[in-house]
Amino acid sequence: MAMILRNLETIIGLTKLKSLNIRYCNSVTDEDMEPLSGLTNLKELKLSCTKVTDLGIAYLEGLRELSHLDLLGCPVTFASLGTISGFTSLLQLNLNQCGLSDEGCQKLSELIQLKDLNLGCNKITNACLINLKGLINLESLNLDACKISSEGLLSIEGLTSLRTLELSKTRVEALSHLSGLISLRTLELSETRVEALDHLSGLHNLENLDLSFTLVNDNSLAALSTLTSLMSLNLQYLKISDEGLPFLSSHIGLTHLDLSGCKHLDIGFDKLECFTNLQSLEICDGYLDDSCVDSIKGLTSLKLLNLSNNCELTDMALESISGLTALCLLNASYNFKITDAGLQHLPPLKNLRSLYLDFTEVTADKLRRLQRNFLPNLVIFQPR
Repeated sequence: MAMILRNLETIIGLTKLKSLNIRYCNSVTDEDMEPLSGLTNLKELKLSCTKVTDLGIAYLEGLRELSHLDLLGCPVTFASLGTISGFTSLLQLNLNQCGLSDEGCQKLSELIQLKDLNLGCNKITNACLINLKGLINLESLNLDACKISSEGLLSIEGLTSLRTLELSKTRVEALSHLSGLISLRTLELSETRVEALDHLSGLHNLENLDLSFTLVNDNSLAALSTLTSLMSLNLQYLKISDEGLPFLSSHIGLTHLDLSGCKHLDIGFDKLECFTNLQSLEICDGYLDDSCVDSIKGLTSLKLLNLSNNCELTDMALESISGLTALCLLNASYNFKITDAGLQHLPPLKNLRSLYLDFTEVTADKLRRLQRNFLPNLVIFQPR
């Protein structure tokens, strides 16, 4: 039972309550936490973006059945861990954006039952990570935008149960300490200084990899050839060219590929033809021309295609797309050479639910007519 309440005193008698959601109630303060102290059967508590501090958390001391606690954006410190460490059933703890520093983080080591820990967007450094060594049950760890470097990863190299690791916007450069995390399914490295990927070659269970805005280049991609379980690969804004694409040819199981902003990809999109399982392809913000789009017309499993902001695309690109009948979302915005005439190619796309043609020469009237006469499932379209 989830509830969002203005006056928390009204729940004093609800002793069987198992789930309470008061996220984004920014009028909730420490004093409002006292009525919660009797909810001893509570398993899930969401306090995101309230004004609850360490004083308010102290009122929760008796909630020993808690398994999920969400404190995102709350102005708490690691002093609250004195209370939280007593929640012996706690499996998920979200401390994202709490403004935490290293001070007092030693008690993190007591949360040995945790499976999901989110410390993202805090001021913690490598010194804090030392306290995670014993959390051998962790399956998900978020360290996004923390002040940690490659050396700090030494503290988590023994967490072999990790399935998800988020390191985006950190100071990480080298990945040697990740080579033993063979259970990893998801790894996010966006906006780091990572270039070499050799230490990932043994992570054969990896399914989702985000390398966007890193220093990865064509040669780096060679290390990914062994990751045959990959399903989602984000290569946004990398300095890769047609020479790097063959290194991806072994990933025939890919369902999502993002090549947006890879401006050195000129031709070579025929090398994507092997990805017959692709359901989502994003190649916006580049220099694609009609021939590039024609080379992917065989990817008939595509459900999402983003071609926005490629200044050379014309109505012929829409003709190539007309055979991708599984498409549910098509974005061809900011392609100024696409006109009303190109709409004649889209009636076969009966599964389209979203169509974006903003900042093209397509007029709202012609697009509404297309929706009314040929695309009955289209519910979101621009321009309107």
